Amino acid sequence: MLVAVCGSDADDAHLSSVALAVAERVGRGIAQRGGVLVCGGRGGVMRAACKGAKEMKGVTVGLLPDSKDEANEFVDIPLSTGLGMRRNFLVVSAADAVIAIGGRWGTLNEISFAMIFQKPVVLVAGTGGCVDELVTGNLMKESESRFYVAGSAEEAVEKAFALCRK
Repeated sequence: MLVAVCGSDADDAHLSSVALAVAERVGRGIAQRGGVLVCGGRGGVMRAACKGAKEMKGVTVGLLPDSKDEANEFVDIPLSTGLGMRRNFLVVSAADAVIAIGGRWGTLNEISFAMIFQKPVVLVAGTGGCVDELVTGNLMKESESRFYVAGSAEEAVEKAFALCRK
């Protein structure tokens, strides 16, 4: 199973240590279940998730905006897309499920694509950014959207895998 992990890049001034710790645990959980972690391949949440997956000997794929040189050190398979932020479409397209942590516009973009493609989306509450705005109903409250909320990294991974088995 391919699980996309979406979230804040390292340049997000609001990226918290809580979100990074959650991302590492999500990465570990994906690898422990034999899943492949797919992400945008750079820093912040993406790096933390890849680090967690590598600690468990998991496989990580990074779909990078421009160059393979942008990949964090925990990406096994760096794929340069030449698409800039439009690569978000590929990250979500490749995944069987999406787990979102914190995030800004790029993360919201990935969540939106996942909703459009009817892929399971698990939002990890308490990680900040657009994820918490969606969880609390401050964003898109009038839209018909179906996402799942998890209170922890472990619950997020469990939900993502369970939803893909259905």
